[in-house]
Amino acid sequence: MNAYRMKPLKYPWLPLLYGGACVLALFLEFYISPSAIPALQGMMPVLAGCLIATAAVALDLWAVNTMMTSQTPVRLDRCAQRLVTEGPFRYTRNPIYLSYTLLMIGGGLILQNSWMLMAAPITALVTTLIAIRNEEMHLLVRFGVDFERYCRQTRRWI
Repeated sequence: MNAYRMKPLKYPWLPLLYGGACVLALFLEFYISPSAIPALQGMMPVLAGCLIATAAVALDLWAVNTMMTSQTPVRLDRCAQRLVTEGPFRYTRNPIYLSYTLLMIGGGLILQNSWMLMAAPITALVTTLIAIRNEEMHLLVRFGVDFERYCRQTRRWI
């Protein structure tokens, strides 16, 4: 199969990565509760978590809607049909992964789970190493100079 027709990932498993990290954080909180972080106690972290989680869901819906409107698949095991640079993709090259990470942070604040807060940046790093680099190579092969220009103008995360 030629590089132009290659898919970014063989399986669309990244939601499972984030979900697994959340489940692991809940498990660790239940069995290995770290010393309480005073800043996570009270209503302010819960309210902040609700705002962050709401923003994360809105960002995810906006990104998915933008991709569907552009008639390019959201799933990672499908080839990109178009280079999407509008909507939330004007501000970040990975708004869906950003929304997953923000949702983990919001959930960590809502549940006052410090493990989830620690897992969010680690999961984002693993996502960058395993998925984003493959996706970017796929987009570079498919869209060439247009993708390079887009990368120079738009940050990977925020």
